[in-house]
Amino acid sequence: MANPKENIADDIAYASMASLLQCRLLARDLKLSRQRKILSQQAGLHLSRFRGRGVDFSEVRSYQAGDDIRNIDWRVTARTGKAHTKLYAEERERPSLVILDQSDTLFFGSRVCFKSVTACRVAALLAWAALQRGDRSGGTVFSNQQLRNIKPRRSRHAVLAFIEQALLFNHALNRRQQIPERSQGLHDALQHARRITKPGSELFIVSDFLHVDCAIQQQLYQLAQHNDVVCVVIRDPLEVQLPKTGRYQISDGRQRQQVDLNDRKLQERYQKDYRQQLNDLQKLLDELKIPIISVNTDSDILSALRQGLGITGRKRQP
Repeated sequence: MANPKENIADDIAYASMASLLQCRLLARDLKLSRQRKILSQQAGLHLSRFRGRGVDFSEVRSYQAGDDIRNIDWRVTARTGKAHTKLYAEERERPSLVILDQSDTLFFGSRVCFKSVTACRVAALLAWAALQRGDRSGGTVFSNQQLRNIKPRRSRHAVLAFIEQALLFNHALNRRQQIPERSQGLHDALQHARRITKPGSELFIVSDFLHVDCAIQQQLYQLAQHNDVVCVVIRDPLEVQLPKTGRYQISDGRQRQQVDLNDRKLQERYQKDYRQQLNDLQKLLDELKIPIISVNTDSDILSALRQGLGITGRKRQP
C-alpha cells in the first residue's frame, strides 16, 4: 500500500492513502443534495412519502379506524365536531454506494495522473461526502478479474475500508500482466449492485464507460428504476483529442504499433469515433434519466462534481 506520507502531487500512476484521506476535507465543500426518490423502508434522516409516527408534523386528516388515539388533534376535533388525527412524516435513511472501476482501461494517462487515480479520488470524495451528510456510506470496487464490496455504514471505518480496497485494486494495476480478451467487470459490478441495494439507495458509478453493451444497459435500467443513479465518466485529454503532429509508439499491452499523427484522415476518424461514443453514451443515459458527470484527469475534481451535481454556493477557502 502507498506510503501515507507520500505527496499528493506524486500520485501519477498510482493513488496514495494521503490523497484519498485528504478528500475528507474537500468533502465539506461537496454537500450532496437530499434524495429525490424515497423508497427505502429503513428509518433514518430523510423525509419519506410514507406517513406514520415520526418527528416532523405533516398534516391533519379525519380520524380513521386503527389510528393511534394519542395522535388525535383535540383542537381541530373540538372546532369541527369530528375527530381528526395528526400525521407525521417519518424519516428515512438511504445507503449511498460508490461503484468504482479499476479495470485495465483506466490504467492510462497523458496529463497530471492516470484515469485510475482520478477515479479513486472521485470515489473517495463522494464516499466522504455521503458520510458527512449523515448517510450510510460504502461501495464496490471492481477490476477485470475480481470484485470487493464494503457494506454501507454510518461510520468512517466503512469509508476507510472502501478506500483501502480502492488502493489495493489500484496498486494491482500493471500493464505487464496479461490483459483479458474480454472483461465483464462493469456488468458484474452492476449486477452485484442490483442484488445488494435496497430501493431508494443512491449509487455513484465511477468508470470510463468505454465498453457499454446491451447487457450493461439492461443492468443500468434495472438499477435506475428504484434508485438514484449518477454516472461519473473519467476521461483523459488524449482520448478527447490527439496531438496535431508527430509519430508515436502505442501499445494495448499485447502488441506495439507506430502511429503517424500527421495523417489528417486518421485525426478525423479518431474525432468521429470519439464523438460517436460520447453521443451514444449520452443518449443512453438520457433515455434512462441517469445524470452524467464528466471528469478529466486534468480537471479540478471538486469543481467538476459540484458543477455536475448542480451544487451552488461559495467554496471554502483552504
